[in-house]
Amino acid sequence: MYGVCGCCGALRPRYKRLVDNIFPEDPEDGLVKTNMEKLTFYALSAPEKLDRIGAYLSERLIRDVSRHRYGYVCIAMEALDQLLMACHCQSINLFVESFLKMVAKLLESEKPNLQILGTNSFVKFANIEEDTPSYHRSYDFFVSRFSEMCHSSHDDPDVRTKIRMSGIKGLQGVVRKTVNDELQANIWDPQHMDKIVPSLLFNLQHAEEAESRSPSPLQATEKEKESPAELAERCLRELLGRAAYGNIKNAIKPVLIHLDNHSLWEPKTFAIRCFKIIMYSIQQLLGHLDANSKSAATVRAGIVEVLSEAAVIAASGSVGPTVLEVFNTLLRQLRLSIDYALTGSYDGAGSVGTKIIKEHEERMFQEAVIKTIGSFASTLPTYQRSEVMLFIMSKVPLPSLHQAVEAGKAGENRNRLTQIMLLKSLLQVSLGFQCSNMLTALPSSFLDRLLSAALMEDAEIRLFVLEILISFIDRHGNRHKFSAISTISDISVLKLKVDKCSRQDTVFMKKHAQQLYRHIYLTCKEESNVQAHYEALYSMLVLISIELANEEVVVDLIRLVLAVQEIAQINEDNLPAYNRCALYALGAAYLNLISQLTTVPTFCQHIHEVIQMRQKEAPYLLPEDVFVERPRLSRSLDRLGPEVFFRQSKISEVLGGSGYNSDRLSTPYVPQLTGTCLPGASRGAPALSRPPGRPRAQRPAPRSADEDRLSKRKSIGETISLQVEVESRNSPEREERAPAEEITYETLKKAIDSVAVEEQERERRRQVVEKFQKAPFEEIAAHCGARATLLQSKLNQIFEITIRPPPSPSGTITAAYGQPQNHSIPVYEMKFPDLCVY
Repeated sequence: MYGVCGCCGALRPRYKRLVDNIFPEDPEDGLVKTNMEKLTFYALSAPEKLDRIGAYLSERLIRDVSRHRYGYVCIAMEALDQLLMACHCQSINLFVESFLKMVAKLLESEKPNLQILGTNSFVKFANIEEDTPSYHRSYDFFVSRFSEMCHSSHDDPDVRTKIRMSGIKGLQGVVRKTVNDELQANIWDPQHMDKIVPSLLFNLQHAEEAESRSPSPLQATEKEKESPAELAERCLRELLGRAAYGNIKNAIKPVLIHLDNHSLWEPKTFAIRCFKIIMYSIQQLLGHLDANSKSAATVRAGIVEVLSEAAVIAASGSVGPTVLEVFNTLLRQLRLSIDYALTGSYDGAGSVGTKIIKEHEERMFQEAVIKTIGSFASTLPTYQRSEVMLFIMSKVPLPSLHQAVEAGKAGENRNRLTQIMLLKSLLQVSLGFQCSNMLTALPSSFLDRLLSAALMEDAEIRLFVLEILISFIDRHGNRHKFSAISTISDISVLKLKVDKCSRQDTVFMKKHAQQLYRHIYLTCKEESNVQAHYEALYSMLVLISIELANEEVVVDLIRLVLAVQEIAQINEDNLPAYNRCALYALGAAYLNLISQLTTVPTFCQHIHEVIQMRQKEAPYLLPEDVFVERPRLSRSLDRLGPEVFFRQSKISEVLGGSGYNSDRLSTPYVPQLTGTCLPGASRGAPALSRPPGRPRAQRPAPRSADEDRLSKRKSIGETISLQVEVESRNSPEREERAPAEEITYETLKKAIDSVAVEEQERERRRQVVEKFQKAPFEEIAAHCGARATLLQSKLNQIFEITIRPPPSPSGTITAAYGQPQNHSIPVYEMKFPDLCVY
């Protein structure tokens, strides 16, 4: 029967006759459109015949391919495309199976034109939204074949480019067809992603190779539109844009493996380009950094710098890990790098066979981490940056009773490097930090730890602390305007931005001012200070005066600077000549600026007179001669006349006439010993002493000497300003009090006695601390055991008194030997008088 139908065309099924009629005698004439319209109408009218039409077209196409009749192959694919676009019935699934079989046949061909033809048809099919789901369709072959085409190595560059672009388009079609259909094969499985992503990266990586050819301008424009690199980048963006948060890991992992296998972290250019595309994948990159913690420093630096570039682009609300997780990973890598640099190997010991580490490469990596921390912080809102700064500061190893530091030479080096690197990271985070409320920007928990580092022996650490404080206080960008210390005659040329002190700033200064003043004062006394320290101290004083100053703060700052002048004048710490001249110059520069800010003519006149006198007789006391490359110093600093010094009495007189508190101005500044100290440190002597385990090499126990001198000055200041302290309070409650008590001999005697008692208590505390630090363990244990025994005996006496039973209501019973003995009767057996019963 079928043989007869094959011979007699009129007896063949109608769908076969319609299919045969769309093919012309000469394939160059193309598809017969009128007959194609008849075939389409028939398919729409009889959708149950669609699968047979597809099967017959597939049979003809396979026969034409085997006979190399490529013209008819193109006509058959064109007909299939039109039928696909026109038909959306329920029988489309069976037709699609025939269609995909024909596309697979074309892709298997070695002819580039047939591969491109099959890819184009598949892309058209991928853009069609099907009405009915498919449960059994598989795209594994197409993923593998399109990925293979992306790596084409055809001899002809133009053909190679066309094949690669067809492969990229095919992968894009597979993703579009399957990504949103839950019934299709999961395209996010590692078996598919491990083929798709490297194929796209391969074409991205060879962009320069494709552009190395120099076509004509017209060709260049066309090539620019059809560049495989641009198409691959667009496809990769679309792929990652369609990925849910749970699938992003499978898409990022092949990227990291590709960069590892091809050693693309060290040049880092291509890696940065990739992660600019996938900027939502920071968490995966952080995990990859941890996985490569023992790789070469150049590789780790490349990963970190890629992370930095991606962070600049990433929006603050992008999907990713918590903020502190990012910084925790970076800080952990920073500490590991410090350990590597100190030990010289990745295994912690320089054993045979371990990879030797180059210190300069680790330093480069550390700088890259610090830069990345700053890049991340710059994208965060204010409240998150505050959390990050608190987090970093909590990681800084500080010697205290609550935080152990490593002992020994190696431990000190590790602690010092860790402190420096973390403070540099903190400085990067604080740069450009803008906060209207200093109480929230510098909470007590953060400020206490930061200022405790300001008293450390290392000069570099102290400088970082000053720079961090300056970056917090400078909210109007005034720092750069007076970075160089000088006695400028007219500060209006600086164009300083000065705002009125807000209520929040006033509260902040009332709470922390004495703490800041004390650390500034003690920092000025350090022998290891250099020009950078004095410039930072000058900036600190000026910024407080501009940003946070009210009348009371200005008065205290002037007192502080006059006390700094006294440090250089008395020189109890045996400071070198440069340090003394620098302190004189620092005081002159600040008083010159603050006198012009206060706009009190007599104050300005006094400051100007002293500066002029120094210019004539002692120019080495001015910043213009001290803070230069070759400073001019003098050895006769102890023989200076009083006319070259700023006098506290004169300043108090001229400012008191303008409404400032003259009594407070005339009182010498004394650092407040009750300020917040290191965590766990007691008030008094330990507050001024250096942290345990860090004695100064040249001066034993310097802080104890400071304390003795400060306590003497405090006793004098308290005696003189006993009445002043009462009047200097500005609170309404104190203003309504009765007049202050009159100063008498008895009053002075009581004040001196109270100071003596306080000094005795401070000495007792110092002896106790010293005993626990230096005494043998057996002696301390015996002392504590005796105290425990005494305490236990007292407790036993108390318990005996409180637990003794009460006397019985029925009286006492005489025991043996005629001694009365009390017996306790239960309450329910007691006999009460009748009056107690209702």
